[in-house]
Amino acid sequence: MFKIGDIELKNRIVLAPMAGVCNSAFRLTVKEFGAGLVCAEMVSDKAILFKNAKTMNMLYIDEREKPLSLQIFGGEKENLVEAAKFVDKNTTADIIDINMGCPVPKITKCDAGAKWLLDPNKIYEMVSAVVDAVDKPVTVKMRIGWDDEHIFAVKNAQAVERAGAQAVAVHGRTRVQMYEGYANWDIIKEVKQSVNIPVIGNGDVQTPQDAKRMLDEVGVDGVMIGRAALGNPWMIYRTVKFLETGELMDEPNVREKMDVCKLHLDRLIALKNENVAVREMRKHAAWYLKGIRGNATARNQINLANTRDEFVELIDNLVEDVEAKQADATQVG
Repeated sequence: MFKIGDIELKNRIVLAPMAGVCNSAFRLTVKEFGAGLVCAEMVSDKAILFKNAKTMNMLYIDEREKPLSLQIFGGEKENLVEAAKFVDKNTTADIIDINMGCPVPKITKCDAGAKWLLDPNKIYEMVSAVVDAVDKPVTVKMRIGWDDEHIFAVKNAQAVERAGAQAVAVHGRTRVQMYEGYANWDIIKEVKQSVNIPVIGNGDVQTPQDAKRMLDEVGVDGVMIGRAALGNPWMIYRTVKFLETGELMDEPNVREKMDVCKLHLDRLIALKNENVAVREMRKHAAWYLKGIRGNATARNQINLANTRDEFVELIDNLVEDVEAKQADATQVG
């Protein structure tokens, strides 16, 4: 459907690189629901150079996830270039992405992430240095600006293109907005009209219809989906199908949701270990349970689970309870 450098994507739907979420277990699950590209959570350039054990584990890629984009961040050119070279030669990632959108203070204080948004010249300098140092295609994920007074999206995207990057993803919020308020699609459209490289739109895509509207109205080459996919990989599947056929597929039932939740848990256990995975999976369970009647009690119980067996038993009990109530309601009706 479209290409980033020499990497061909089978459709226009991209999983956003969400910190603390987009490990291999989650990415593979989303990939199986049809994402054209999945992006790994951001990794510190310094942590790569120090060969930090946790960071090295974050670089793990299951070949079934590919094509995959691996995101790095940093504030100093030399470190960023060296980290990019390591990713280029020592991982099977297809694309190296540079983060210039993370709004978190501990990142921006290091002149990384969204801090770059204030300086198009730095963007050019940093991105061109990485592009020159690696063989893999380089992309950038950015926000539209730092705040309402410093929206340099067009200049910044042009600097990204001039530096040799192969695509730019644009989140329609400023750094100050964090994840609040509304994404400004008009500025994403201005970016698309100002560069020749592929532009991927991001922000406020909650439904398959939103994705189609962004493609049609903004004219982007791809749509990046983040929070709407949490506990809901069906959002990816339903969006891909809607764009292909115009058909809006049904939402999953509770058993289908919980079956994927358990699959996700088992993949997380294989990736990490049972103790770490079960604790980490608690937040994902809250997302999978969203919209299910009686989920508050189940969520509270799951937050106390320490083993896979405890976790799975609670999930199975919820499914049986919901299905029993649905059967009773059908009989009464």
